[in-house]
Amino acid sequence: MVADRAMTGAPPRDDRRQSLVRAAYHQIAERGFEGLRTREIAAAVGVNVATLHYYFPTKESLIRGVLGHAMGLFRATLKPSGSAADELRNHLRGLRQLLVDEPQLGLVLGEITLRSARDPAMAAAIRETNDIWHATLRGLIHRGVEQGAIDPTIDNDDVVAAVIEALRAMMLLPADQERAERVERSFRQLERWLGLSVDGGG
Repeated sequence: MVADRAMTGAPPRDDRRQSLVRAAYHQIAERGFEGLRTREIAAAVGVNVATLHYYFPTKESLIRGVLGHAMGLFRATLKPSGSAADELRNHLRGLRQLLVDEPQLGLVLGEITLRSARDPAMAAAIRETNDIWHATLRGLIHRGVEQGAIDPTIDNDDVVAAVIEALRAMMLLPADQERAERVERSFRQLERWLGLSVDGGG
């Protein structure tokens, strides 16, 4: 099978699936769900619609694939690294860079959030992701307080909720020329609020 793929030049199945997801991701960012066209997505990847339906039998399953891709971009910014304060700082700076490098991300997540109001399965997936994100940030802040690196007065669920809402708002900033600068300023302020910018880095 591997030899057959090498001879025909066909991408491995996992690569093809990811290519379809990325093509749908970019189309949703550009046109919204109303402009999502499976034939165009298949053509962009160089396959026919039947092949797309092999990987994604319904448009909803393709959209869930896009959601998984978007969530994967977020998870990539959460990596164990040093102290809790270091890990939290690196997470925030990873998100900052992600929002600069991937301005389409906010557009896609905005579309998915709107759609989740009519799609219970998608709403449940978003809630699960948010719960994990909340618990992770809560744990990092709590450990940072225990390690003496974060002010104990901010160690509560209200602060975590405020941080998450601030990050969500930054995702929805318009993709104009000032976006990178506005994201940078917002993250610097967020780091100062959490007491994470004392090292003067980034």
